Amino acid sequence: MKYFFIICLFVAQIQAQAQNYFVYVAAESDDTVSLLKFNGNTISEIDRFEVGYYPTEIEGPHGITVDPNGKYWYLSLAHGNPFGKLLKFSTKNNKVVDETTLGLFPASMQISKTTGLLYCVNFNLHGKMVPSSVSVVDPETMTEIKKIEIGAMPHGSRISPDGLKQYSVSMMSSELYEIDALDLSVTRKINLENTMSGMGTMDNTDKKMKMNHSEKQKKGMKMKDMSHSNVKPTWVIHHPVNKTLYIAGNGSDEIIEIDAENWKISKRIKAQKGPYNVEVTPDGRYLIATLKSVGSTAIWDLENNYNLTILKNTTTVSHGIAISSDSKYAFVSLEGIGGDPGIVDVIRLEDSKIISSVEVGKQAGGIAFWKAE
Repeated sequence: MKYFFIICLFVAQIQAQAQNYFVYVAAESDDTVSLLKFNGNTISEIDRFEVGYYPTEIEGPHGITVDPNGKYWYLSLAHGNPFGKLLKFSTKNNKVVDETTLGLFPASMQISKTTGLLYCVNFNLHGKMVPSSVSVVDPETMTEIKKIEIGAMPHGSRISPDGLKQYSVSMMSSELYEIDALDLSVTRKINLENTMSGMGTMDNTDKKMKMNHSEKQKKGMKMKDMSHSNVKPTWVIHHPVNKTLYIAGNGSDEIIEIDAENWKISKRIKAQKGPYNVEVTPDGRYLIATLKSVGSTAIWDLENNYNLTILKNTTTVSHGIAISSDSKYAFVSLEGIGGDPGIVDVIRLEDSKIISSVEVGKQAGGIAFWKAE
């Protein structure tokens, strides 16, 4: 009887410590978003809802984010005609609360905890290859208050931990941009092409951008008329503690480390083919990147000499990453191919193992962590 009581007490303690984790993931070819629940062992889809307006068209839910207080989540419909939309949903019932129109192909977005504003890059995939923009939106009124011009085809973007800077990378012009989140202006930019030997020694002035792109931008050439940059940067993330940025060089098969204080390239980390999204755990220990071209996820231990582990994902075309608030788990969205369902893999980071997976809508892409409770 004594041992039975001890066992029951032990089980009760484990259950009391157990947490449920909730994640939103968008399926771009299904016009759906799934709400997922992970109980520490198994991930499951607890809801799936349609988010498009036109049943006969694919409107492409792409970028997704949850506000800092967890009350609302925001979604871009990228394939708008002619412009994309930003939708605001309540996390209470996952119903649309409000909407606004942004630029061509609105993509990644995030809300600053300091300014309370939402910053969304306009990828401009279906438009002319000219400098695009970051749309700044007041999420309370869902009003676009400013468009800030940046490079061609901006895709990945993130806010600094203090909420004072917004960073984005432009695929076609191969640039990293820094925007002051308060005065809404570009403060710095750097060209990411590996054109000079040594780290952090390349020319960061405007001259190179103008040499590479000015004539094509003036002519308004479309995507088919231009080639990507060599680096083809697709994502950027700020380290939660250090003044360091990490950029996915999708074309150059590398992660580029930026010294954000001195504004220079400090390291180029070789990766397998096609790094796409990149995130850092909230505790700053792990750097995680999806390797889209080979259907894998790379995990670097930043506290252990950048020790690298590469995991083969459950299906092909690894896309997005969301990290749990306690830094224990990574949720990775996998697009699949053709009519295959998308999948979300759960990676336990302490031993770098995929421990659970769940099917979602086709072409799973944008993914955002909501809460743990």
